Amino acid sequence: MIELLEGLNTQQKEATLKIDGPSLIIAGAGSGKTRVLTYRIAYLLSKGVYSSKILSLTFTNKAASEMKDRIDLIVGKESTTQLWMGTFHSIFSRILRIEAEAIGFSSNFTIYDSQDSKNLLKKIISDLHLDVEKYKANEILSIISKAKNNLITADIYASNPAYFKKDNQSGKSQIGQIYKIYTNRCKRSDAMDFDDLLLNTNILFRDNPEILEKYKKRFQYILVDEYQDTNFSQYLIIKKLSEQHRNLCVVGDDAQSIYSFRGAKIENILNFRTDYPDFSLFKLEQNYRSTQTIVDAANSLIKKNLEQIPKNSFSSNSIGEKIKLKKSMTDTEEGYLIANMISKQVENGNLNSDFAILYRTNAQSMIFEEALNRLRIPCKIYGGISFFQRKEIKDTLAYFRMAINLRDEEALERIINYPARGIGETTFDRLRLIAQENEINIWDVIINIENAQNIFNTGTIKKNNIIS
Repeated sequence: MIELLEGLNTQQKEATLKIDGPSLIIAGAGSGKTRVLTYRIAYLLSKGVYSSKILSLTFTNKAASEMKDRIDLIVGKESTTQLWMGTFHSIFSRILRIEAEAIGFSSNFTIYDSQDSKNLLKKIISDLHLDVEKYKANEILSIISKAKNNLITADIYASNPAYFKKDNQSGKSQIGQIYKIYTNRCKRSDAMDFDDLLLNTNILFRDNPEILEKYKKRFQYILVDEYQDTNFSQYLIIKKLSEQHRNLCVVGDDAQSIYSFRGAKIENILNFRTDYPDFSLFKLEQNYRSTQTIVDAANSLIKKNLEQIPKNSFSSNSIGEKIKLKKSMTDTEEGYLIANMISKQVENGNLNSDFAILYRTNAQSMIFEEALNRLRIPCKIYGGISFFQRKEIKDTLAYFRMAINLRDEEALERIINYPARGIGETTFDRLRLIAQENEINIWDVIINIENAQNIFNTGTIKKNNIIS
């Protein structure tokens, strides 16, 4: 194993070998943090630690998959079969499926994506006869998401005078009620949204100390990537799980925290030293990715941060070209300025494929497309609609969801009349009304449809063939 560590620099090696106790690894951009996490886990396995005792939390499935593949190459697949590695949401959903009954869900609960949640909120807003221009599903979902990430449940939100006052001042006094109905409807459908995966894990551990104790004992070593982007809900779960063994290793960079709009709290990494006074600090300062010019520019900006963990990023790469800053008065001017720059470079022998334009929002692409088209520069837009948001994919997944969880009302509404079965919106609205009045699930109404003949006549029931 020591021979394999020869490829690491001194700082990377030190961060890899210090496996006991709390550790904070400050990793600048391009400094090899994934490499350190990979070798740290491989080192743990080589020391005889069972893979089932290791919990590694990442922010993307891609990062988890790449790390797992690298570890397999180092120590062999047979050593990593029980490794708990994945995103916060995937790991906690796994725990929730095992322990679901303790919080009133089945192990087959559905996970709503953001579109499912928005659709449900739109129905609730409609049912309450609220102004859809004032109560926009996107905004309401954002408010609910922020509340959940701060562990504010629907009951707490609805009963807090401060929240009501704030919502009332914005002309949306019914947000608390919407939140409560949304929570109840999700529970009735045996469904959780992404934020519930974190909130309900906290509730699970809070209300079931024996379950928390089981996982505290199981996870002997915990590693967390991109710690600067964790929110309060994630922070609290990590803190609880690491209490027993205290072998917590977090990797991040306070200068790269960009997700505060999604609830990330930079204080989590800045206060690590306070939370764990006996911590070990490692700094990965060599940037292997960028030129020294780029690193210097980044350092000049970072040093202006009022709160930071000091580090001196550097690069052994070439100095590189100077950074050019171009100013434009309008977005249209900006588009043509960039298109002209590319055109001149192509005339000097570069290829169109040598250039990439990065912009902040999808709405900006139109300006660049128009400018490039006028100069006859072919371009390809990356992004657009997500694969899983395509109608045919969501329809297929809805059938799979119904096969697993018949109480999933969002999936049921999506496929009940696809392919066409003669079940229109009026019929479904009646089914939903009966379910709401009786506080039951729509599927329970359907399988007992004969009892609703005072609302659906016999002809309608036979013609629509609802449950076939």
